[in-house]
Amino acid sequence: MQIIADLHTHTIASGHAYSTVNELAAAAADRGLQALAITDHGPALPGGPHLYHFGAMRFIPRDIKGVRILLGCEANILNQDGEIDIPDHYLHRLDFVMAGFHEDCGFDNQGMLRNTQALKSAMESKRLHAISHPGNPLFPLDYDEIVLTAVRTGTALEINNSSFGMSRCGSRPNCENLARLIARHGALVAVGSDAHIAQNVGIFDQALAVIAEAGISEAQVVNSSPERLVAFLSSRG
Repeated sequence: MQIIADLHTHTIASGHAYSTVNELAAAAADRGLQALAITDHGPALPGGPHLYHFGAMRFIPRDIKGVRILLGCEANILNQDGEIDIPDHYLHRLDFVMAGFHEDCGFDNQGMLRNTQALKSAMESKRLHAISHPGNPLFPLDYDEIVLTAVRTGTALEINNSSFGMSRCGSRPNCENLARLIARHGALVAVGSDAHIAQNVGIFDQALAVIAEAGISEAQVVNSSPERLVAFLSSRG
């Protein structure tokens, strides 16, 4: 399966990432990607950018080295109501909005029921395109409920390549279970590298292996073709 866009990358604005927009775009071009989403963390994450960052993204060229640049964010889910840390008047300026749970953002240690309710509430927003790294074991979820809500709302669930390496240790069993449910129920998938440095842009090998093993179809993967990606982005908000 070909992935034509990396939908999860971070620049130095995220505070704990180490490459610029131009460096990420150059890496994407070198890997033959057609598009790249810049998804810096929301401001609730320690070290994250100010909200102004997401308004000022309009200064970023929409094409760098032949790669289409998607202006985006990885927002933080803050409470059981699914509130995120980037308000609508910033979100409507962005092309791709993902949200997820992160430590030290005010919603730690809430348990499966509250985590699941928070994520389901967040997916009800038409501003939200995808859920980032839902396999994180620090935030347990009822995956049946999450997948069924994703199907109903048209929200993509991310299979995050970094979750199989140095990030979110212990994610693999959750991701494999989630992938099987996605295949069974026909939910949408977003594949992302979660690159925090340019060298990791476009690295999807382990995520694609999990997708293949689960039997997820190419038609379910929103960034498997330019046409699917455009249709998905235009279907939200």
